[in-house]
Amino acid sequence: MINQLIEKKFLIKELLETANEIHVRLQSEDDEEKQWMIQNSPNPVVAELMKEMTVLMLHVLDAIGKLEPINGITISKKFGISKGSVSKITRKLVDKQIILIEYLPDNKKEILFRTTSLGKEIFCLHQAMHHQIDIGANRFLQRYNEDELLFLLNALRETLHTSWIHWETIRESMAPSQKDVRTNEEPDTDKSLRSLTVTEEMNEIMVMLNKLDSRNLKKAKAILNDVFFSVYED
Repeated sequence: MINQLIEKKFLIKELLETANEIHVRLQSEDDEEKQWMIQNSPNPVVAELMKEMTVLMLHVLDAIGKLEPINGITISKKFGISKGSVSKITRKLVDKQIILIEYLPDNKKEILFRTTSLGKEIFCLHQAMHHQIDIGANRFLQRYNEDELLFLLNALRETLHTSWIHWETIRESMAPSQKDVRTNEEPDTDKSLRSLTVTEEMNEIMVMLNKLDSRNLKKAKAILNDVFFSVYED
């Protein structure tokens, strides 16, 4: 029993250290993605613009490209970007002639955004880059079996409803079906111990996920959607 506790403590330590390494790597991937877009752009004007584009600028452009015409409030709500950031970024994109402003005929106060032909090129290039990432992620995750993928999916779902500051809410955040199954399968005297064990096991993965920013959590979500709902041909 003591050896098991020591081994578990060591594994948790290793997982936390790995989580930090993953966090650093994901941050460095922003530059890698930009380099991919620069190298794969057939238009030298786009390639040059990419050197000045930030990740947030690409995400705002992505939102406009997907839902155009779209206003700033909708971009902020649907994509979790602050209104102030959306306002600053759209001004920069307009200045660079990547997007343009459009007004409704009956409402001159509401500003809508559309992509220009240059903006459409960058948008399509950005989409192609993410498609490349999705294919790579899909092939990487194929090495895991269904039970392992299901565990990861459940961990990510619970992470969305868990506070690591108020960690005592972890049990309450679990799906009702999960609580019922565990209650039915175990005697009352084992409930507390089982709950603690499950919580610790979930923490080993969710602590890593908690270190990711909203952009990288969206990446994780995209990976899961890619694995369970998309089919790729070799």
